Amino acid sequence: MFKKVVLAEDFQGENQGIAEALREKLAIKELQSELYCDKTITRLKVAFKNNDAYELLITDLFFEEDHIDRKLTSGFELISAARTLQPSLNIIVHSMENNPIRINTLFKEQKINGYVCKGRNGMVELVNAINEVYHNRTYVSPQLNLNVPHNVVELDDFDRAILKELANGLTKKEVSEKFKKEKITPNSESTIDKRISRLYDEYEAKNTTNLLFKLAKEGRI
Repeated sequence: MFKKVVLAEDFQGENQGIAEALREKLAIKELQSELYCDKTITRLKVAFKNNDAYELLITDLFFEEDHIDRKLTSGFELISAARTLQPSLNIIVHSMENNPIRINTLFKEQKINGYVCKGRNGMVELVNAINEVYHNRTYVSPQLNLNVPHNVVELDDFDRAILKELANGLTKKEVSEKFKKEKITPNSESTIDKRISRLYDEYEAKNTTNLLFKLAKEGRI
């Protein structure tokens, strides 16, 4: 079993409940929990620098705002930062999000190892997910169907938001800056660039103008 795990969950009661349940059900030697993404990535960085890296990150996707200033405001950003820091880190998402488009994106772009939907059987599934990932297998909550039709997966609300700004004449850098001001996440220029590049490939578009034309022709925007 994993010996070193970090949990990121912003609701203190749920954070403690998950941590206690996992300590009870699994023989995890060290399980640390954090309420903020920034503190989680700092913990990962320190451990990695000291050659005592964490083996597994469990994180929610959504973190509510409060009075504390934050650099990382969502699980999406935390996952991206953690994957950049430690490419081999195992990552399980534990969230209310059930949109197959977003979940597929996490598997494809961030190479997460498991996805568990919060709910009535959430803790049982989380334990199962940890066991599966420990044995180098991918886990997805059984109620989720990620086999959505081709192309439908490729255009979600976030894609539409990016495309809307590009259609208004903004560059990818300007879109990133606008999203940051409006606190839309994810909002890094690299993430936006990856999304657009993926759509270029999917729709065999030569440039942004060509992509927008094809999407408009199909009635997708």
